[in-house]
Amino acid sequence: MGSLNIFDRDKNRNILIAGIITLIVGVGVARFVFTSLLPFMLTDTLELTFAGILASINYVGYLSGAIFAVFIKDINTKVTFFRIGFVICVVTSAILGVTTDETLWLISRVIAGFGSAMALVVGSAIVMTKLDFEDKTKAMGIHFSGIGFSILITDILCRVILSSYDWQDAWIILSIFASVLSFYPLYILSFDKEVKQNVVKHKFDKSIFTFFVIIVIIAYFTEGVGFVVQGTFLPDIINSLEGLENFGGLTWLMVGIAGVPSSIVLMRLAHRFGSINVIIASMFLQVIGILIPTITTNIYLNLLSGVLYGGTFIGLVALFMNLSGKFAKHNPVVLMGAFTTAYGIGQVTAPLYAVWLTEKSGNYDLSLYVTAFIVSFGALLLLAFKRFQLEKV
Repeated sequence: MGSLNIFDRDKNRNILIAGIITLIVGVGVARFVFTSLLPFMLTDTLELTFAGILASINYVGYLSGAIFAVFIKDINTKVTFFRIGFVICVVTSAILGVTTDETLWLISRVIAGFGSAMALVVGSAIVMTKLDFEDKTKAMGIHFSGIGFSILITDILCRVILSSYDWQDAWIILSIFASVLSFYPLYILSFDKEVKQNVVKHKFDKSIFTFFVIIVIIAYFTEGVGFVVQGTFLPDIINSLEGLENFGGLTWLMVGIAGVPSSIVLMRLAHRFGSINVIIASMFLQVIGILIPTITTNIYLNLLSGVLYGGTFIGLVALFMNLSGKFAKHNPVVLMGAFTTAYGIGQVTAPLYAVWLTEKSGNYDLSLYVTAFIVSFGALLLLAFKRFQLEKV
């Protein structure tokens, strides 16, 4: 019976379950519910331009939190900020349900971004620390499947809630759902007593920023752009197509389904074919998914666009961050900070140009063309310069 104890803080299974629940709360409720509810918010209260600003400022909060998290070395401090992050995620989500004051929404979204970073970045660090595996790569692939689950579960809940209530009620109910879910990861992802760590300090080594590493960082910036446009607007993009007015939610559901195995599958493929090759192939697949809504209104192909997006963006994050660890050697903090910043800049800028181009042209096509071009540029950079990599990765 002891092996079934779900409250054993040291069991790998419990740690992974707690990590996945963390992502459902910190990424699903605090971030991706915005995407699920956006079409309903746009028809009722929200204007597209302001939606883009809210998305962008959310990523400003996430970027600041992610960079801040990289420099938290003490595991006990990480646990403290991890707990603070949960409170932030729940409270800021509820705010969107109890008020339509734009100033409060802006404040809540930027703080929610910081909370999401505490859940994703700090939470993942705690999961990594607690897991008792000699090789934690596969286990972390399972952990990051929680991003797919976060989309899938929160979108299903949104559908159920919206069948009887409005989008504001959905924010409140999902906040309550998140607060209940929070108890388990807050208990499991902590320690019975204060952990003493000997933090080894290494001098900054600028030699890790080789030509190829800089190319990879630029490519990660372009992937940040590719992630956020569909990650914010995909349901509304599909709903805007003639004959597909009610299929945006289904497409977003396909994103979640495809996202669950994404990091596991791509990490395994990377082990066999090399990380750079899999990253390049995945980015080109993502470009195809981005362009599909601009080419056809066929429902099956547009559902495929959701599958291609969900099946690539989560795994690509895992692959790029895994690469940063390999490139960094004894300087993981600096290089992870550089990677995180590049990706974050892409996340912050993309919603702004997307809404500007959409308002200007009257549809999403132009913003999708620009996004596809930027992601293609990143993939082509890697393809052109991968011969400069100094070691097989």
